[in-house]
Amino acid sequence: MRTASPIGLHRVLSPPGALPQAAHRLDASPGLWPGETRLRVERLNLDAASYRQLSDKHHGDGAAVRGEVLEIIRSRGKMHNPVTGSGGMLVGVVEEGPAFPAGTRVATLVSLTLTPLVLTSTTWDGLSEQVPCDGHAILFERSVAAELPADLPVPLALAVMDVCGAPALTQRVVLKYRDMEMVAGVASGQAGRVVAKFRDGESSSAGRMVRKYRDPVVAVLGAAGKSGSLSLAAARRAGARTIGVVLTEREATTVEGLADRVLVADARDAVALADLGADVTVVCVDVPGCEHAAILATRDGGTVVFFSMATSFPAAALGAEGLGADVTMLIGNGYAPGHAALALDLLRAEPGVRAAFEERLR
Repeated sequence: MRTASPIGLHRVLSPPGALPQAAHRLDASPGLWPGETRLRVERLNLDAASYRQLSDKHHGDGAAVRGEVLEIIRSRGKMHNPVTGSGGMLVGVVEEGPAFPAGTRVATLVSLTLTPLVLTSTTWDGLSEQVPCDGHAILFERSVAAELPADLPVPLALAVMDVCGAPALTQRVVLKYRDMEMVAGVASGQAGRVVAKFRDGESSSAGRMVRKYRDPVVAVLGAAGKSGSLSLAAARRAGARTIGVVLTEREATTVEGLADRVLVADARDAVALADLGADVTVVCVDVPGCEHAAILATRDGGTVVFFSMATSFPAAALGAEGLGADVTMLIGNGYAPGHAALALDLLRAEPGVRAAFEERLR
């Protein structure tokens, strides 16, 4: 029997020794190795930064965008934009393999940049992020996927699952921040029993005082987008006060019900965002050049979460150094345990989130 790597090393064609995500080319042949699962592909969801880069490059010419995406997949054996380094994810039906019963419709929760992929046909016009298509894809033993919910249209569920890591990480950062601040409050002389009562939901005046003092401020740049609207909802659910930064008045209307404060500004304008004083800033903008604005929007000792594939990490690191900014900077990891369930729950529970997604899918 052939031996296979659970992370897909056996599918790497070049360069030798690379992991599938970093590889230039993958073997996307349909025959399965042990532990692999093959999907019949129904729809791709290109990540926002990748699609915007391609659309801008071709000046909105859908046919040219379509042609370049198909050529990337043909030549690389995966959808891996060479400029942004990103791809997206997909929906498909299980044909064979141990991950799910045959016939299960699933969304992959790993990037197309590491997923062996062949497209045989598509009706896509190149004018949107979602690509209806036919073909096959391969999941490795450690590839993460989730069964699609029956109560949501496939395009909507796919759009949510594409960015489900963003609200999960935002929630985690906010909750850790609150825990850290509560511990600091005890250390500075506040009564431990007051903090305990606050944690249990006690509504005494002392409890309200601690709540007001401890609630962090979370600013989301690109708040009207998919990951942005979910991050706003996750931050508020975790107890934060929220600021949604959007580019237009129309986008401001979209997030009014999700943010405590809405700011219309260009997320690349560092001066415009310099006085936000956020404890946590989440970057969900799909264009480059937002690194310095995010750093200046964050107070000393705060945290910046870069959840955009358009981020230049050298610009972020060197910019923070040059600005003398004492901030923690995190790379948005697209995986967290339970991230799909959390994102879908936010979509169902928050009308504002669903409205933002449906507006984008029109």
